[in-house]
Amino acid sequence: MNRILRQRSVQLAAAFWLVCFCAIFPLSHGTLPFNRPALADAPFLKQVLQLPIVLVFVFLFLGVIYLVTRRRTPPDMAARAPDAPTAWRETLGLLVYAAVVLGLGQLVGRHFGGEGIGLHLNGSLFGPTRTLAPAEVYLWAAYNFVLLAALPYIFFRMRGYSHTALNLKSANIKNDTLLILVVLALESAADLSMSGFLGLTPRQMILGGSLSFLVHLFGTGLPVMIFIYSILLPRYARLSGSLVTTTILGAFSYAAIHIFEYWTVYDTPAHSTLSLIFVFLTFFSPGLVKSFLTVRTGNAWVHLWGYHAIAPHVTMDTPVIVRIFGIR
Repeated sequence: MNRILRQRSVQLAAAFWLVCFCAIFPLSHGTLPFNRPALADAPFLKQVLQLPIVLVFVFLFLGVIYLVTRRRTPPDMAARAPDAPTAWRETLGLLVYAAVVLGLGQLVGRHFGGEGIGLHLNGSLFGPTRTLAPAEVYLWAAYNFVLLAALPYIFFRMRGYSHTALNLKSANIKNDTLLILVVLALESAADLSMSGFLGLTPRQMILGGSLSFLVHLFGTGLPVMIFIYSILLPRYARLSGSLVTTTILGAFSYAAIHIFEYWTVYDTPAHSTLSLIFVFLTFFSPGLVKSFLTVRTGNAWVHLWGYHAIAPHVTMDTPVIVRIFGIR
């Protein structure tokens, strides 16, 4: 543990997290500009203090993941990436490409629907601010899947990278399966205690849950898995030479790709800064779990099935999909 805490990347990440957290108070003056219906009745201080509380639970999660995988030797992820100069070019190209896709998604979404396209549907995790049309859901899922999953996957396969090099092949199916089940059970228990899933009818659970699984798999699960944890993570490992730094960079990338959440507000400098801070503080924590799962196993599918596709996007978001599609 001391060896990890001495790493510069850990110290910088901790300092950045603390600075962002402390900046909330002078920037907000006790009021947050976000429209997050699930937190509408929560006092300001409760909304802010949830952020470090979640981080504590995330570290407990990391401990569980380590215990389940303690007998395994983490894969040499850096060896799955090309030489350093090529890795730099590919990484910079990917980051620029992601920025273009995310920016273009704001224009496409507003032209064809009611708001820009982000990595989460309106209503995901924090409750809906409006009712989407089913066509908006299909557009969202198709846009993200094609541009952030399908095209990057095809491009890097054409460049000769194998499924192993892309973190898409298991080296220990038995332990990967156990890890998925343990993580999924823990996360699902937490989600179900807070969501409205258990209040749905059996038909809504089955039909709505299945539909929620599918649209979120294509709209956010596969895009995140392919773009960050299949392609970027090995390159981070090659360039940093550290699995700890790779884990942190993966978490930063996961937060960054959510910059245009439906609840963010970019109308003033203060609101913009608060939006960036809350995006980072909200998504850095789960990004750590996803990164650590992938670093420990070398298999990006583990995080998808254990900590994304089902929990939270079925356990938390099914009521939103039931409402959009009018499932009774």
